Amino acid sequence: MPPSALELDFGPVERDPHQPLAAGAVLLGGFALQDAVALLAGLKAVVAISPFRHMVTPGGWPMSVSMSNCGAAGWVTDRRGYRYDPDDPETARPWPAMPLVFSTLAARAAEAAGFAGFVPDACLINRYEPGARLTLHQDRNERDFAHPIVSVSLGLPATFLWGGASRSERPRRIPLVHGDVVVWGGPARMTFHGVDTMKDGAHPLTGAIRFNLTFRRAN
Repeated sequence: MPPSALELDFGPVERDPHQPLAAGAVLLGGFALQDAVALLAGLKAVVAISPFRHMVTPGGWPMSVSMSNCGAAGWVTDRRGYRYDPDDPETARPWPAMPLVFSTLAARAAEAAGFAGFVPDACLINRYEPGARLTLHQDRNERDFAHPIVSVSLGLPATFLWGGASRSERPRRIPLVHGDVVVWGGPARMTFHGVDTMKDGAHPLTGAIRFNLTFRRAN
C-alpha cells in the first residue's frame, strides 16, 4: 500500500500504514480511524466516573498532561512514587471497567504489530492541551515486560519522541495524527519515549485537545 501525504501543522508528511520504527516497534497509520467515534464515546463514559486530573510526580511537580485510567489497574503518581493501583485515589473506588471497544482495538493492533494474544488490563488516558508535553521516560511499572505497549492517538496531531535504550540518546521526531497507533514490545519494550510540546489547533471531534490511550498489561 503506497504512503499517503497528510497536511499537518509542520507541513506535508509522507506516511505508510505500517511503518517500522525499530525491531519490535511499529507505527500503524490510521489503524484506529474507523473506531475513533466509539473510542471517544467510551472515553467520555470513563471520565464521567473518574475525571481527568493533573497528577503530581514524586518530586512534587504537577504534570502538564491530565490523566485518568480504566481497567483492573490504573497508573498513578504522587509523592509516594509511580505505581499501579486498582482504585482511583480521588474516588476511593475501583477504576471504571475498560470499554470493550478499547480492549478489542488494543488486541487487534498488537496482533498487527506481531504480538498476538495481548490482553490489556490497564489503559492510561492522557489529555493534552496546547503547551502540554511528556518528557522522555520508560514504561517500567508493569510486572512483566514480555507484553507490548499499545498507544492510540485521537484528536490534535502531536510529535512523538522515539528515543533509545538510554535517556541521553537523541530521539527521533515522529508525527502522529488522529487514528494512529504505535505498538512496541520485545527488544523495543524499554525504549525511552515522550511527546513534544503540543501546538494549538482544532480537531472536528476533540476541539483543541489530543487524547492518548496507552494500553498495558500491568499485572
